[in-house]
Amino acid sequence: MAHLFPFAAVLLLATQPLYAESAVVEVPVIGLPCQGCDEVFIRMPDRLSSQARIAATDQPGQALSIEGVVRDQAGKVAAGVIVYAYHTDADGIYPNANRTRGASGSRHGDLRGWARTDAQGRYRFDTIRPASYPDTAIPQHVHMHIIEPDCCTYYIDDIVFTDDPLLTERARNAPAKRGGRGVVTPIRDAQGVWSVTRDIVLGQGIADYGKAKGR
Repeated sequence: MAHLFPFAAVLLLATQPLYAESAVVEVPVIGLPCQGCDEVFIRMPDRLSSQARIAATDQPGQALSIEGVVRDQAGKVAAGVIVYAYHTDADGIYPNANRTRGASGSRHGDLRGWARTDAQGRYRFDTIRPASYPDTAIPQHVHMHIIEPDCCTYYIDDIVFTDDPLLTERARNAPAKRGGRGVVTPIRDAQGVWSVTRDIVLGQGIADYGKAKGR
């Protein structure tokens, strides 16, 4: 994905409660450069809930739940914020990416989803653990983006896993750069489902965020 996209827009209807609300208003992409950031709007569902499934239940791979709380920089929970995530499959591939945009219509592939935070700022994705890209030393990761209705959209630090042998010590201990810390420690339950917590701080480390918020 070689293009940079400074602006993107999508029309959202706002007739449902925050936990299951139609999606977005026209918002700019900030925190540039951001390759493919307009992909977050492609085929976004008309209605969004605070919980979303990325991988189908029969998708090969180890089940994973991602959850967290979104807060503003003052620590107040943020309702109605859209969290977007996408990742590779169990073979390290973005399914159907770059194949006429696949069933999802996106170069991000088919394993992608949106959740809109509830009144307590919570979101959750059910999916599988991504694999590393084939024949690389790039750690497993989940790409994350934020869409703030009536404001802006931007990417935040990827989720990476402390139990991944490809995650270097430097990366493991790196401070948060964008939107809170993406380094997570996965926990596996008796049924074999992994769970991680990725809390998010809106606008943290994002260039032009104050301007986008009108500050």
